[in-house]
Amino acid sequence: MVSLSWQRCRAILGASLPNRCLLCHQTIAAPHRGVCPTCVANSIYQSEVCLGCGKPLTIAAEYCGSCLHHRPIKVVAPASYHSMLGPLIPAIKYQAQFAALPALTAALVARIQHLVAAELLELPQVVLPVPLHRQRLAHRGYNQAWLIANTLAAQLQLPLDDKLLARTSNTPAQAQLTGKQRRQNLSGAFALTRASPYQRIALVDDVVTTGSTVNEIARLLRTSAPSIQVWCLARAEAPKIATL
Repeated sequence: MVSLSWQRCRAILGASLPNRCLLCHQTIAAPHRGVCPTCVANSIYQSEVCLGCGKPLTIAAEYCGSCLHHRPIKVVAPASYHSMLGPLIPAIKYQAQFAALPALTAALVARIQHLVAAELLELPQVVLPVPLHRQRLAHRGYNQAWLIANTLAAQLQLPLDDKLLARTSNTPAQAQLTGKQRRQNLSGAFALTRASPYQRIALVDDVVTTGSTVNEIARLLRTSAPSIQVWCLARAEAPKIATL
């Protein structure tokens, strides 16, 4: 008898199960999987949002009035982390539940293309996934930022460089830390493996909360890259910022 690997068995089992939405539990018609188009459409931003802080905007623009003065790093996300899509992201990150990943990355691709068409965003030269420390990667078995970045690079026909950045410190998890603690936790946690040859970079992560991770990486890249943006599946806006 031919023995099947666990991964192969899981793939066969997954293909045999009904394709139901993780949110509303209704049957999903092919080619969609994981999350139905209706739930995605109801969960993504319903208006333009500031690329700096996520505040809703009445017209399409890069920044709100407050962010226009200091022009923070642009964060591109299709939805708020406080939407129905938010709980799906920790499941991807910590439990290897990837069913929602195609729908979420497709929503992010659509958001990027919308902003490019509106001339609010310029496509980068390269896509860089936020790296994991080698010990955490070995424990988890995958880097969710790499999975997202690899899909985005393929769909947008952009090169992916997963060797330029390295995580040099196996820092504690960020989830339960305050903004100040996150910044202290990540100070010196990343390094460049070589001089960066890029001027326009998109950093890719699963979610952006305080921005501590991307700001620490941007500090390393700014000398050679005047244009840095962040792509993520969702952003966790400050509680005072209402989303539409």
